[in-house]
Amino acid sequence: MASLKEMRNRISSVKATQKITKAMQMVAAAKLRRSQDAAEAARPYARRLASVIANLAAGVSGDGAPALLAGTGREDRHLIVVAAADRGLAGGFTSSIVRAARERIDTLVREGKDVKIVCVGKKATAQLRRLYSDRIVENFDLSAYRQFTLSVAQPIADLVTKLYEAGDVDVVTLFYSRFKSVVQQIPTALQLIPATVEGGAPAEGASAVYEYEPSEEAILETLLPRNLTVQILSALLDNMAGFYASQMTAMDNATRNAGDMIKRYTLEYNRSRQAQITKELIEIISGAEAV
Repeated sequence: MASLKEMRNRISSVKATQKITKAMQMVAAAKLRRSQDAAEAARPYARRLASVIANLAAGVSGDGAPALLAGTGREDRHLIVVAAADRGLAGGFTSSIVRAARERIDTLVREGKDVKIVCVGKKATAQLRRLYSDRIVENFDLSAYRQFTLSVAQPIADLVTKLYEAGDVDVVTLFYSRFKSVVQQIPTALQLIPATVEGGAPAEGASAVYEYEPSEEAILETLLPRNLTVQILSALLDNMAGFYASQMTAMDNATRNAGDMIKRYTLEYNRSRQAQITKELIEIISGAEAV
């Protein structure tokens, strides 16, 4: 059984840890608000750009369609882009994204597909390197960036485009965590190439007719690479908001658990101290009676 001094040291250690987790919870809560605002502010632009591309794509077909839209016509070579966190202490945030990516990778490998991986975030790299080190072609460390802009997403988009144009991949899929609420982040797979085009109504109404100059194909050649960068940026912003939400929840749970441990250790300490006092009293009384 631990001595009273050891138990006091243990209680002091847990109290110090509780102060740290409480401070981290407050910091994560403050950063969550800014990250959530940034993620929500990026969505209208991404939706409008997707709507414009959908309207343009409706008038393009056959050999005239841009390569990013039409694809190669094959599905033999896949590139999996896994975007997760650069830091830990956020519960299962990164693990949930990596788990979804691993399921897709293992399925593709069983089907005989050639799979390459791009990791975004140090935690994604650390988890995937143990199993797929020979398949990782590049990893991006974003820990130095305090906020995400198009300049952060552009190198990732450039690498994806380079691999696709070189004929190394046929399909590109991005895995990230879509921020839905503070208590819910959803691991999501988004196909980047060939570009997924959702049926979108014209911006000015269903009856609007547009004449494009230059042609739809020429405009799409410019917009599709831009849309690729915007989709990656939107995913990174969602990830940042989801990370701080998960970290806030994890640190809140850690603070509560530390409080429970302090109560339990304090109770054990008081019982041991009382038992020691009682033992000493018995020894004094027994000695007095013996005299």
